[in-house]
Amino acid sequence: MFLNRTPLEIILTIPAILIGFTLHEYAHALVADRLGDKTPRFQGRLTLNPFVHIDIMGFVMILLVGFGWAKPVQTNPSSYKHYYKDDLKVSIAGPIANLIVAFVATVLFAIINRLFSSTDSSNQLITIVYTMLVYTAQINCMLFILNLIPIPGFDGFHILRDLFPKFFYKIADPMQRFQLIIFVILAVVPVYQNMSVLSLIIGPSTSALMSFFSLITSFI
Repeated sequence: MFLNRTPLEIILTIPAILIGFTLHEYAHALVADRLGDKTPRFQGRLTLNPFVHIDIMGFVMILLVGFGWAKPVQTNPSSYKHYYKDDLKVSIAGPIANLIVAFVATVLFAIINRLFSSTDSSNQLITIVYTMLVYTAQINCMLFILNLIPIPGFDGFHILRDLFPKFFYKIADPMQRFQLIIFVILAVVPVYQNMSVLSLIIGPSTSALMSFFSLITSFI
């Protein structure tokens, strides 16, 4: 989905990535802060400044291969009144933020498309805006899906812990011990038509989510 792009298209994905990573991590920090955990505030993560949240390697990865990561927000679940329930809210806040951004981008695309549908389609500015909105929707859909996968390093792993703590603690140690190996196998090793497990999950799921949003906004 993000491969085989021109240099201009890669540049146009940068705002989408910055928005997706920043709002994802800010959502984690904000919800944790509201639930009584001041760790993100003390560490300066309660901000919309993208440079605070960007991890250089994760940023480069998403530019090159289509998925990456930001600096994770550190939290202290012992500060919550309801340990698992509140931690679940914090864990899911990031993916939900990405889902909202993707939907808003799709709505804006539909509105602009309707407003300018009868004008010169070769207008470069409109084309650039269209492209940026499409990438914003795609990348945020991808971040939503990726972060729900229950592997170490992603929100889905914490969500698994909060929903099924007994099962989680049976598998947590070996998964965390081999988390790099697990990630490399899932992200790099081809299993079907030169596609990795993550690609097989993220690609079709992102396309389906984009199609669903497009269907909703088609009534605008």
